Amino acid sequence: MTLPMTASTTPARWERRTQGPLLALAVVFAIAYAIPIVAPRAPQDVLTTCHVANWVVWAAFAADYLVRLWLAEDRLRFVRGNPLALLAVVLPLVQPLRLLKLVSMLFLAGQRARMASQVRVTTYVAGSCLGLLVFGALAVLEVERDEPGASIHTLGDAVWWAFTTMTTVGYGDMAPTTGLGRMLAVGLMLSGIALLGVVTANIAAWFIARFEKDDVEERRQTEAIRELTDEVRALRAELAALKGTPAD
Repeated sequence: MTLPMTASTTPARWERRTQGPLLALAVVFAIAYAIPIVAPRAPQDVLTTCHVANWVVWAAFAADYLVRLWLAEDRLRFVRGNPLALLAVVLPLVQPLRLLKLVSMLFLAGQRARMASQVRVTTYVAGSCLGLLVFGALAVLEVERDEPGASIHTLGDAVWWAFTTMTTVGYGDMAPTTGLGRMLAVGLMLSGIALLGVVTANIAAWFIARFEKDDVEERRQTEAIRELTDEVRALRAELAALKGTPAD
């Protein structure tokens, strides 16, 4: 029997049906964001298309937020429970920088990915590391490449800097010189520490779960042996009673 759709199931159905298309649009955004940075001398038509694609994808995620807000049973509670999502939608309108759209899209796409029950923690962490590495490199290259005295000039330089910053190694051979670049560095450092904490906690939780499973199995086997021993003793007592001899 098909159950009628209720207000509580409508948001879940919307999120389930739109998750795939929105994450595909996030990939489109990533490509459109990267092309003007990696190939700044590309034909103007290509650059214009990338710029339009960025705004179209952002508009799709903004529309998704508004639809989920409209479908929510308690809209005020939805807004209070998703303050960063609201900020990610509004921020690019306040200051239409490509970097702000990047931050917004990373958050909104990550939020939708976390809603997927099939996404495991390890996969999510690996994807987050890769996304932060790539987009951190692209973002710092965009803001540092043409600055006087900058040490980050190529995509290779930016990827190396992002990797050493995320892992908090910081060799010091490359460093941002602009205020925005240093803000990116702080963000990557904090993100790297947070992701390292998540990885450590995930590994620790796996070991604890494994040890608990082994402990439960050991207790089950011990209990089975005890029950079997009691049964053997009872059988020996019965045999002894039948033979008329005392049991050991």
